[in-house]
Amino acid sequence: MGPPGFPVTGDEEPVGPSGLLDVLGVASVLLDARGHIVLWSPRAEELFGYSAAEALGRYAATIMVHEHHLDLVVKLFADVLATGRSWAGAFPIRHKDGGTRLVEFRNMRLLDEGGAVYALGLCADLGTVRRLERDVALSTRMIAQSPIGLAVLDTDLRYVSVNPALERLNGVPAEDHIGRPLREVLPDVEVDAVEAAARQVLETGRPLVDRRTLGRTPAAPDEDRAWAISLYRLEDAAGRVLGVAGSVVDVTEEHRAGIEAEAARRRLALIADASARIGTTLELDRTADELADVAVPELADVAAVDLLEAVVEGRRSRLGPGEPARMRALAVRGRDAPQALLAADPPGQVAGYGPDRLVTECVRTGEVVLVAEVTEADLPRIARSPEAAGLLARAGVHSYLAVPLTARGEVLGALDLKRTGNPLPFSADDVLLARELAARAAVQIDNARWYQNARDAALTLQRSMLPSHPAVTGGLEVSSRYQPAGATSEVGGDWFDVIPLDGGKTALVVGDVMGSGVDAAATMGRLRTATNTLAALDLDPARLLAHLDRSGADADQSIATCVYAVHDPGAGQCRIANAGHLPPVRLRPGCPPELLELPTGGPLGVGGVEFSTTTVDLVPGDRVVFYTDGLVERRGQPLDERLDALLALLEGPDVPLEETCDLLLRTLHQPDDSDDVALLIARVRAAD
Repeated sequence: MGPPGFPVTGDEEPVGPSGLLDVLGVASVLLDARGHIVLWSPRAEELFGYSAAEALGRYAATIMVHEHHLDLVVKLFADVLATGRSWAGAFPIRHKDGGTRLVEFRNMRLLDEGGAVYALGLCADLGTVRRLERDVALSTRMIAQSPIGLAVLDTDLRYVSVNPALERLNGVPAEDHIGRPLREVLPDVEVDAVEAAARQVLETGRPLVDRRTLGRTPAAPDEDRAWAISLYRLEDAAGRVLGVAGSVVDVTEEHRAGIEAEAARRRLALIADASARIGTTLELDRTADELADVAVPELADVAAVDLLEAVVEGRRSRLGPGEPARMRALAVRGRDAPQALLAADPPGQVAGYGPDRLVTECVRTGEVVLVAEVTEADLPRIARSPEAAGLLARAGVHSYLAVPLTARGEVLGALDLKRTGNPLPFSADDVLLARELAARAAVQIDNARWYQNARDAALTLQRSMLPSHPAVTGGLEVSSRYQPAGATSEVGGDWFDVIPLDGGKTALVVGDVMGSGVDAAATMGRLRTATNTLAALDLDPARLLAHLDRSGADADQSIATCVYAVHDPGAGQCRIANAGHLPPVRLRPGCPPELLELPTGGPLGVGGVEFSTTTVDLVPGDRVVFYTDGLVERRGQPLDERLDALLALLEGPDVPLEETCDLLLRTLHQPDDSDDVALLIARVRAAD
């Protein structure tokens, strides 16, 4: 704490009164050799009750001394005049009002220039004197024994006094404080702030209570400490400013506990944030991006998420001693560290890391690798190449942490963290936080990995079951599209088919199995096979759907919607039956697009539902658009509005069917939609 103190002045400068005598109320009385009063001060008037006019010239003993002590006082007075030795003591006096009070006297002999003898008496109320003595004794003892550091600074903010506790806190002897300013005694504390606060207290008189300050003192030169400082202005009885008194309490442990509590709060907040932000989708790359976003800048200046290539491919991988690691970079993030970002593997790239690399050690052992203070010799083991090591050196990487991404007992990869701008090295608390983030993210990454593999399997299965049909069949020109869902778990339910029949006829099928994944794809394959078999029998569309309905109800209770149509070019007609599906659209040159009015029927697999066949005339140039609900349904929008949008897109001049397919998918279906789409468009050709 900075020094308080009273003004220090030389003999050449006049000094104002201290006010202490005013507090004591010291009275002055001068007696001649006969004991008569020749001087009577105003304080004497207050102490004894007699005015100067009443006291001057009178024999002092008669108005100043209680009659019981008259002989003793007269003898003492005579001894002082005879010997010149001063005398001090206390005895009762008789006040003018008749009361008695104890007064302390100080008597001494005076001689004038002519040799005349006088006696000077200084008197004060004994109760007041004793009270001040107790106050001083108490203050002195309290200051000396207080565990709180105490100091007094003068108006120039130089130390006047310090107690033993402050000596110990500062690690500086009391005598080395006196007369010196704070910045000389304690240069490694927040001097400017403390001095500014002390000057404000001097100017305003408003106390400063519990001001926290940080720094180092000779008592602990290698350790940051914290103190709570309180400052108060000192004034004498007359209101004159004497300086500043200050108290200092070491609150280092409390300060550290506060820092730790705040760090814990931030860690909890970061973990809560990670729980909300990581794993919002089942996309592998996006999940890795979310982990990197959470880690920067709260935990690191640069973060990279890398998975073992075998893990990405769906295989288990366990590295042996001396075996290199093939890692696929999924995400990298950085804050104000462009060179460190250049040193990282770009997302999507597969890189080989030798067995001596720290990230290889991390994924091989499944343990955290921490280099709290990175040296130049460490960089080659951190970077992927000598060039990358040079970039990391120029970026100022000074602390490194690699944390394994472990889920269900398998090491998937590593979270790679570096610090450049943040001057603090990674601590044990940082390791705990990184472990928690990595553990939470690893589960989400593992889920995304398996869902991705399941999606790929379902998509592969479904694509293998979808037909590859000629562009022209019978009397139709045909174009089709299949668009998988954006979500990994939604693949597998939609299908279309183009089936050539006898007599130049063509069966057109579009359907949607409820559900998703491999099971939905398998059900779709079974329905497609059954449809192809039944179509060869040249059944009426309604009868064919009835057979499919019974076979679905008897099998695994799967539910599907379906539109089945048979085009007969010779009759110029198309017979259509609907099993709970959205109606096809007919486009006729020169006419607006129209939704065909078909009896909806129930979905396949319900059992016992009646289906109807509707005959629709088709002439050359007419087009029919079949589609699944993934094309038009959108959460939050009425289906009627979406169907109107479909019709609006189809209105206009005739364009190639391929272009129409692309237009519809591009406009109506978004990449992240949660449903897949099957689209089939047929145009009636003129007879050859």
